[in-house]
Amino acid sequence: MQITNDILYIGVNDHKVDLFEGQYRVPNGMSYNSYLIMDEKIAVMDTVDQHFTHEWLDNLEKALNGRKPDYLVIQHMEPDHSANIATFMNLYPQVQIVSSAKAFAMMQNFFCTDFAERQVVVGEGSTLSLGKHTLAFVTAPMVHWPEVIVTYDVAEKVLFSADGFGKFGALDRTEPWADEARRYFIGIVGKYGNQVQALLKKAATLDIRMICPLHGPVLTENLGYYLGLYNTWSSYGVEEEGILVAYTSVYGHTAKAVELLAEKLRAKGCPKVVVTDLARSDMSQAVADAFRYGKVILATTTYNADIYPFMKEFINHLTERNFQNRTIGFIENGSWAPLAARTMKAMLGCCKNLVFSDATVTIKSALNEVSAAQLEALAEEFCRAYTASDRPEAVECDLSALFNIGYGLYVVTSNDGIKDNGLIVNTVTQVTNTPNRIAVTINKQNYSHHVIKQTGIMNLNCLSTEAGFDVFQRFGFHSGRNTDKFAGMTTYRSANGLIYLPRCVNSYLSLKVENYVDLGTHGMFICSITEARILSHVETMTYTYYQNNVKPKPQTAGKKGFVCKICGYVYEGDELPADFICPLCKHGAADFEPIA
Repeated sequence: MQITNDILYIGVNDHKVDLFEGQYRVPNGMSYNSYLIMDEKIAVMDTVDQHFTHEWLDNLEKALNGRKPDYLVIQHMEPDHSANIATFMNLYPQVQIVSSAKAFAMMQNFFCTDFAERQVVVGEGSTLSLGKHTLAFVTAPMVHWPEVIVTYDVAEKVLFSADGFGKFGALDRTEPWADEARRYFIGIVGKYGNQVQALLKKAATLDIRMICPLHGPVLTENLGYYLGLYNTWSSYGVEEEGILVAYTSVYGHTAKAVELLAEKLRAKGCPKVVVTDLARSDMSQAVADAFRYGKVILATTTYNADIYPFMKEFINHLTERNFQNRTIGFIENGSWAPLAARTMKAMLGCCKNLVFSDATVTIKSALNEVSAAQLEALAEEFCRAYTASDRPEAVECDLSALFNIGYGLYVVTSNDGIKDNGLIVNTVTQVTNTPNRIAVTINKQNYSHHVIKQTGIMNLNCLSTEAGFDVFQRFGFHSGRNTDKFAGMTTYRSANGLIYLPRCVNSYLSLKVENYVDLGTHGMFICSITEARILSHVETMTYTYYQNNVKPKPQTAGKKGFVCKICGYVYEGDELPADFICPLCKHGAADFEPIA
């Protein structure tokens, strides 16, 4: 299969495998991808699984068309990609093998040789010229083995991404990319989010036009979509608004409670309710869904003074993969000593930024009047954000939302008559209470300033400590004039027709501009309140909390240069060009400071 004029696909499809890595069901098989770069020198990119040696070698021989390869580039030493190294090296004795120092140590373990006389050791910043093609190597330790490198073809602007951007499923089967890529990423790479984030920062400096992974299809269009999903998954952000209810049930009473809860959640406006019986469902799919949605409810029984085994296994899968940044609710069942909620909460104690619901449902054998009321309370708490907009505007205007205003961080939403916009601000103050007036100050260079000055209305969304860095990337790093800030989001609207955020906020206020003060570089909008809603009781996100807990810490150790104060990107060099634009957040040189 021709990828470009000079790059050919020589991989194979595997429909014999039923469990990938001995645990992940793959009903549509797997692909083991290998590529050939034809130039003055010829490079083979990785090998394939041992069960497909001859099929792969046939593909290679046909693609070579009588020529001989010069290099074998090994990016990753897992056997589904490296099993044929020794066979290949014996078949082509003139070939040199290109890989990382750690990979050669692993080759010694796998093949009892590290090919010492034929090694080309590469690391961060190394390059290899094939003629008109130059391969630039980037280290990717623990994505998801320590020896991993990825390779960038400078000429074709192709990223050979090792296991990154891979998915379950053979290439001769058609299925949605995200579903199997999510299950693949969370199951296999999920623990290493920080390492993937580091690799994405490196990738942001490259002009990538095509991604060639070691599993799954070559990605050639809409790369921002795939990069965006990887950023969400690796930062443990919420991909989609919804609630996962994962349960186990012995005699059916817990299952009945879950069915009733799901009905209540849907009736109260939850856009997506996913119910999973952990004893019967694919465990890897259940784990992927827990990372996909922002809210999870766990329901199980006390069992041998512990919890039911399938729930215990599920929670272990979550904690092993750095599960975080979610809202969790509990349903427990126990005929004489219900302990499940306490046990589950203790198991999740190592996870970061989990918010546990106030309501917990305790069932003693079967639902009764008390536990049914608890179930209603749990549904109400989890759906507060969805039901807020349905309440009457004037009579139930909850002005206690004003108490959430501090020196905090907010998303201001507006609409220019055609599209919605959103902006991060930190200059919000309640200036009077008779009548209630709010002052919002916005830089004149921001598109939102122009829109609000024209329309006279805005929504103020008070961010809570549930907000991850992805929220700040979405609303703070791009201009709404040329970016859809709400792409891929489920949106909700207040009575003034503007969007309010259903997650990561504890309240929102709809504001009408009553007066405007020109402050030179900024404009101050003095506003009255037309609507105010409490969505949760999670603590307000302050600027200090953002700096200490949300904003990624720049990796500056041993480096000389400048660091972006907005996103932490590090520019290495003695001088920062005056016209430099941060490749991550798109802020200019004025927002950089020297590395201390």
